Amino acid sequence: MTTRLVLPALAAMVLAQLVTGCATLRPAPNAAALRAQALAGTRATYCRAPRKADNRVDADRLVAELVELKANTYSFCIHARETDWDDLILFLPKAKTKGIRVWASIVPPSESAPKQGTTYPEPFRLDYKKWAQEFAKLALQHPNLVAWSIDDFTHNLKDPYTPAFVREMLDGARAINPKLAFVPCCYFPTITPKFAADYVPLLDGILFPYRHESEGANLKDPSLTEQELRKLKAVCGENFPIILDIYATAHSRLGATTPEYVDEAMQAGHRVADGVMIYCHQHPDSDAEKFGIIKRNFHAWANESPTQ
Repeated sequence: MTTRLVLPALAAMVLAQLVTGCATLRPAPNAAALRAQALAGTRATYCRAPRKADNRVDADRLVAELVELKANTYSFCIHARETDWDDLILFLPKAKTKGIRVWASIVPPSESAPKQGTTYPEPFRLDYKKWAQEFAKLALQHPNLVAWSIDDFTHNLKDPYTPAFVREMLDGARAINPKLAFVPCCYFPTITPKFAADYVPLLDGILFPYRHESEGANLKDPSLTEQELRKLKAVCGENFPIILDIYATAHSRLGATTPEYVDEAMQAGHRVADGVMIYCHQHPDSDAEKFGIIKRNFHAWANESPTQ
């Protein structure tokens, strides 16, 4: 008799707990959402890492400068030296100790030998499907490697970066590590409704270098930064991540920017973009004024939530 009474009571308790639990559980974010989360609120510098006398990246100094800036992300360029891949691997755990997220950036065929110069991105050269897979493997070992990028992506859409090629490339990477984001460099004139239809479903975001291209390319006038960002959001979707890339280092054709330009573009980007990246990483002594502006803005934004 007692057993008959206790068992139904236990069953009722278990059922009640299950119902309560189901009411409070939240669905786990999917892989695409996790990739987007890793981009939100990006405060980054890009390329031009400090180097030691032997031309290897000075990872300790780079981390210290990023900490001083309150940057939460650094985009590590792989192109300048054959040792860049090895230096990325050495940099990742040092960055992790300071909570710094890392992107890995490689060059497209238009910026590599044999089309330009004699240098290839090593060790996988122009095998972009291999790069995608190797970055995915590396990110499993170092989860602070949150994204990878290809420079001048939109200059190479006909060959090799067709939608079919990009889909196959990313399918290979995401089969290994679905958390690693792909955020290529894309220029304003090429981000059309056709581009959005073909590529936005494949990408996790875009890195957008502002160059005033809607009214004539230059690096003198930052006044269209916010306007161009809003146009890109309208084309790509309001929730599609766009990281603003600002030239602090001179462009080969368009020349140099002023400290005031960098400051104004940063402020505009902070209002609209999902993050701000500075090209290139600035030296605290030789680029002291721009370094100070980046530091002031990153410090001001550091305590904000990514949605602010």
